[in-house]
Amino acid sequence: MTNAGHEMQMQHRLIDALYDEAMQLAEDARAYFDEGGRAERDALDPACRVRFSCESLKVTTRLMHVIAWFLTQRAVQAGELRSRDALDPSRRLGDASSTEQDVLDALPVRARRLIESSIDLHRRVALMDMAQDAPATVASPARSMQHRLATSF
Repeated sequence: MTNAGHEMQMQHRLIDALYDEAMQLAEDARAYFDEGGRAERDALDPACRVRFSCESLKVTTRLMHVIAWFLTQRAVQAGELRSRDALDPSRRLGDASSTEQDVLDALPVRARRLIESSIDLHRRVALMDMAQDAPATVASPARSMQHRLATSF
C-alpha cells in the first residue's frame, strides 16, 4: 500500500472512530438531559435550572455540528460528494457557543462531564476541519527525517 493509501485508510478509521464517539456522546447526552438528569436539574435553584437547560442545548448544538461534519466526510469517502464540495462553508464545522467556567462549576457532575466531553470533541473536530485548509504538500517532520535517512544510505 502506498503512503497516500495508508494515510487515507488511517483518516477513514479516525473519522469512523470519532463518529462513533460522537454518536455515543449524543445518546448519553439525550438520556441524561431528557431523563436521567431530571432529578438533578429539579434540585437546582431556578436560575441554575435555566443555565442547565441552556447548557443542554449547547451540548446538542455542538454534537449536531460534529455529526453533520462527519456525515459530510463519510459522503466524501463514499464518493457521494467531491472533496472540494466538502470545503463549502455550509459543509464545514459549525461554531459552538462557549460555556463559562462559573456556570460549569455550578452544575451537577454528570452534566459537567457531558458538557466538557462535547467541548473537547468539538475542539478536536475543529482541528481536523481547519487541517483541510492546510496545503497537502506539507510533510510531517518525521516523514521528512525518514526520507532524508533513506536517501542518505
